[in-house]
Amino acid sequence: MKADIEIPKVENVYIVAIQDFSDDFQENCWYAYLLNATDETLEMAMIVSKAHGLINGEERNTMQLRHAFATLAPQTAVKMEFLENSVLQLNNEFSLSYFIGNKMYDKNFVFKANAINTNAQVDLPVINKQGIIGV
Repeated sequence: MKADIEIPKVENVYIVAIQDFSDDFQENCWYAYLLNATDETLEMAMIVSKAHGLINGEERNTMQLRHAFATLAPQTAVKMEFLENSVLQLNNEFSLSYFIGNKMYDKNFVFKANAINTNAQVDLPVINKQGIIGV
């Protein structure tokens, strides 16, 4: 039965970290975005995020956060979550599931500890901004 289940490879859909100016904090802050660089609409996109790792030799875990988007248009991105500075020291994981038509896609994206920083930024597809792409 498991052999009958086909989960296609995720291509051109990313979780990215982008630095934007925050009116609340009056400084640039990191945010996680869901980026759709396909020519298809993503439907029922669901993301579960968490962070874990060591800070000062002590194991730390964040609570899980859940995000859902009914649709995400082609060639667009949506802001999902504020990434607080202390969380950047941890491994940040994002589990993404979505549909295109009647096919379900699923992928885990990880930002390793301290990987989200201004020196690691690259040009992102579609949105004409710089940021870090989760792997």
